[in-house]
Amino acid sequence: MWGRQKKVAVEAGVEAPGFQLNSLGGGAKSLDEILAKGPALLAFYKVSCPVCQLTFPYLERLSKSSGLQVVGISQDDVDATEGFNQRFGVSFPTLLDQSAEGYPASNAYGISTVPALFLVEPDGRITKAANGFSKREMESLGERAGVAVFRPSDNVPEWKSG
Repeated sequence: MWGRQKKVAVEAGVEAPGFQLNSLGGGAKSLDEILAKGPALLAFYKVSCPVCQLTFPYLERLSKSSGLQVVGISQDDVDATEGFNQRFGVSFPTLLDQSAEGYPASNAYGISTVPALFLVEPDGRITKAANGFSKREMESLGERAGVAVFRPSDNVPEWKSG
């Protein structure tokens, strides 16, 4: 569009933008606090997104690893986010990146579609960045975490755009 700059998502190899967001369980968390506990997969999502609904049960399996944190970052309000997490069995920590605050983290990461995943190392460097659902990327994250993300009985598409 004329006069509007297109958002570009941050890519692997760059330093992750810092943030501090309210937690679904109360309080607030910063990226620095999260990374102090080890590498983290940041998973940005909206509750109405069908590809997010496909992705999050597999992220839940990935979150069972002790070597990789999974942190959901919801672009919705508390009630909608709680409902989504209950419906899709999400137990990993969830932060709120809300419109009332201008989506500070989503804008810092240049997100234009969800799900958007960023693997951030403890030094703050992004080593993986992906949009949508990719079976290959999820398997790669599972290998890194030492977790089988997919079961033989799962009917999983190779790729779905966000």
